Amino acid sequence: MIIINCAFVTIGVVGVPLLMRLYFLHGGNRKWLTSFTQSCGFPILIFPLTFLFAQSKLSTRKNDEISLSFWLEPKMFLSSAFFGVLFGASNFMYSLGLSYIPVSTSSLLFATQLCFIAFFSWLIVKQKFTAFSINAVVVMTIGSVLLGINTDGDRPVGVSKAQYLLGFLLTWGAAALAGLMMPLVELSFSKATRNITYASLLQFQFMLSIFATIVCVIGMLINKDFQAIPREANEFELGKAKYYIIIVATAVLGQLSVVGTVGVIVYASALFNGILTSVLVPVTGVAAVIFYHESFTGLKGMALALCLWGFCSYFCGEYKMMKKVVNNETPETIAEVETRLRTSDDHEEP
Repeated sequence: MIIINCAFVTIGVVGVPLLMRLYFLHGGNRKWLTSFTQSCGFPILIFPLTFLFAQSKLSTRKNDEISLSFWLEPKMFLSSAFFGVLFGASNFMYSLGLSYIPVSTSSLLFATQLCFIAFFSWLIVKQKFTAFSINAVVVMTIGSVLLGINTDGDRPVGVSKAQYLLGFLLTWGAAALAGLMMPLVELSFSKATRNITYASLLQFQFMLSIFATIVCVIGMLINKDFQAIPREANEFELGKAKYYIIIVATAVLGQLSVVGTVGVIVYASALFNGILTSVLVPVTGVAAVIFYHESFTGLKGMALALCLWGFCSYFCGEYKMMKKVVNNETPETIAEVETRLRTSDDHEEP
C-alpha cells in the first residue's frame, strides 16, 4: 500500500504543476478554475468504493449486515469537511502563485512544506527531532529564501516584480498550510475508534475533495469563471480540444495526488510524505526545464542543492536511528519506533 500511494503522489506532484503551467502559458487565466481542477476529480473514486462496498457486503453476508468498519465514522466525516475547506484554500493560493512564477521555482518553494510538516509534526503528533532533521529544516528554509532573492533572474515575461513576489509568498503560504494539514490528518486517523481500512481512507478523501470543490465553486461563481470557460477555450492557443483535455487530465492527476497523500500519511506518516514530496522536486524542476525551456539560474541551482542536502540529511538521520534500534532491540526502543511509524496496525479496534 505504501508503494502504491507513493506512486500516486509521484504522478500528481510531477504532473499537476506541469499541466497547470501549460494552461497559464497558452492563454489560461482563471485561478479559481485551476484550483477547482485539483479537487474536482473525486467522482473517479466511486468505482473503487463501489467495488470495496460489494466486497464488504459479500464478506459479511453470513452475518446479514455490512461491517461497520467499511463506513467512515461521524467524527472523521467532520474532519474531512474541515480539511476540505483548508485544502480548497491551499489550492487557490498555489494556483495563483503558479500563475506568476515558473514551475521549477514553484516546486522548490513548495518543497519547503517539509519544514512546516516537521514543525507541526513536533507540535501536534509529538514527532521527535534529531540533529539531522533540524539541519534539513534549516538548509531547506535557506534555499527558499534564495529563491525569494532571485526576483529578476527567472521572472516570466509580462510578470512584474511585485507579482513575482506575490507568487513567491502565496506558494510559500500554500506550503505552510499543507504542512499544517498533514500532521492534523495524521492525528485525526490516530484518534479514530474504528479500524482504518482502505475503504474508509477513500471515503475520507472523497468527502475532503467534495468540500474543497465547494470552496472553489463558490470562488468561481463570484469570479464568473463558468461563463468565461467557453470563451477561454475558444481563445486557447493550443485549441479548444486540448484546453478541455488539460482540464480533465489535471483533475485526474490531482485526485491521484490527494489519494496518495492521504494514503502515505495513514500507512506511514505525515513527515514521510513531506520527505517524498521533497525528493520529487528535482524531477519536477528538470521536467519544467525540458518541456518549457525555463531558465535554471545559479541561485535556483543553489536552492536545489540545499533541498537535496536537506533530504539527504534527514534520510541519514532516520537510517542511523533505525540502525541503532536494530542493534539494540529493547521493548522501549521498538515501541518508540512503532509509534513514530504510525502504520495502519496502530488503528486496530479495542
